[in-house]
Amino acid sequence: MIVHPIPPEYDHDSQVLILGSFPSVKSREQGFFYGHPQNRFWKVLATITNSDIPVTIEEKKALLKKHHIALWDTLKSCEIVGSADSSIKNAVPNDLSIILDNAKIKAIYVNGKTSKAYYDKYLKAQTGIDAICLPSTSPANAVFSMQKLIESWKVILQ
Repeated sequence: MIVHPIPPEYDHDSQVLILGSFPSVKSREQGFFYGHPQNRFWKVLATITNSDIPVTIEEKKALLKKHHIALWDTLKSCEIVGSADSSIKNAVPNDLSIILDNAKIKAIYVNGKTSKAYYDKYLKAQTGIDAICLPSTSPANAVFSMQKLIESWKVILQ
């Protein structure tokens, strides 16, 4: 069983919550979200917000804060082989109240179908909010080109 090692990233002014499923091996090693260089999350977020692509954790946190975005994952712990969402077993959900009780979240988005499935199964009843599923920024989601991801992800700015 691996316990999620990264705390939620949010502040009082966060209005949008983006949830992944569980951090990849690279993210766990780096201690921050979407740490794999092939994951397109930071490129997509930078593009839709007309920002420079953040490189350091501090730059990533600053980008999130500037655009009132909170970031976390649906799962608190699980058994997982490498970074493969398809291998997740014995999933335990995160408690989103730490964010929802301390921020002004107006919308919840999930990064990919796995996150959506865990959100719907474990967290929707707690939050009472329908999460909007966005296409995964993972390199494994080769069906979505960078341009298609950017078009889909623009919705978070509304």
